[in-house]
Amino acid sequence: MTFDEIPHECVIEADAVRRSYAGGFEAVTGVSFSVARGELFALLGTNGAGKTSTVELLEGLARPDGGTVRVLGHDPFEERAAVRPRIGVMLQEGGFPSDLTTTETVRMWAGCTSGARPTGEALDLVGLGHRARVRVKQLSGGERRRLDLALALLGRPEVLFLDEPTTGLDAEGRRDTWALVRRLQEGGITVLLTTHYLEEAEALADRLAIMHRGRIVTSGTTAEVTAERPARIRFELPAGIVAAQLPLSLHAAADGPRIEIRTHHLQESLAELLRWATESDVRLIGLDARSASLEEAFLDIARSAAENETRNGTANENGTRTDNETEEVAAA
Repeated sequence: MTFDEIPHECVIEADAVRRSYAGGFEAVTGVSFSVARGELFALLGTNGAGKTSTVELLEGLARPDGGTVRVLGHDPFEERAAVRPRIGVMLQEGGFPSDLTTTETVRMWAGCTSGARPTGEALDLVGLGHRARVRVKQLSGGERRRLDLALALLGRPEVLFLDEPTTGLDAEGRRDTWALVRRLQEGGITVLLTTHYLEEAEALADRLAIMHRGRIVTSGTTAEVTAERPARIRFELPAGIVAAQLPLSLHAAADGPRIEIRTHHLQESLAELLRWATESDVRLIGLDARSASLEEAFLDIARSAAENETRNGTANENGTRTDNETEEVAAA
């Protein structure tokens, strides 16, 4: 039985959530999703997509302007006292007194945290035990991010919010953080992650959602999201062979000797290509076949969403209402 087939308690729920700022700008527009206990859910999107605005509602830092939010069965804004001791929050940027040591910083934070871990345990957990006596101002950017994570984990949270947790870390530090997050999840912690590193989401997330301009435009497992996009086959043809000689069903695009085939049926298309190459005694140079990556899917989704907005904007100029205008008229 897979994770998706096992009944799970939802510990994070957002239903038709909206959030607006001064001037009428709506940063979050009818967002809905849920996260099961023990699941790692990634919220992705370009800058300004509404990820942080959404996460702040889940953390109880603001009240939604519409819809409902529940964390561990409670409204995180109205019932903050019931939620806050059970969650850990790693913000995009932490602010620490620069002259305190890492140990002093953790101890100060522990004074505001129920059932806090021992200071040494918290620092060891994120690989900062050897920097216990170092002042915050002497830490690298990556080490400060680890200190942020140590503070988020102090209260042994049931739900962990990670906002860009590996920004500033080198490749090794990023991998170490991934391993730590996996261990935390294996221990039963539910994780909501926002990240600009698509490889990070691909490596960690059970499910993900991609936001654009305040809306979720697609969601599902990485495999489900990427399956909607075509796979690609790339290679070069040897001298004397041209793309026109390839089977017409493969829909090949040529750039000189370089060939790219886009297909929703990778196995069948690759088999047809190899059969043709064998029968024609053609060597395919640098043959590379792979399914769409999350990065390709992400860029494709963002591009498609932008194109849809352009078309809707044009329609609006011609007298057709946009979604928001339709909703405003209905509300009136």
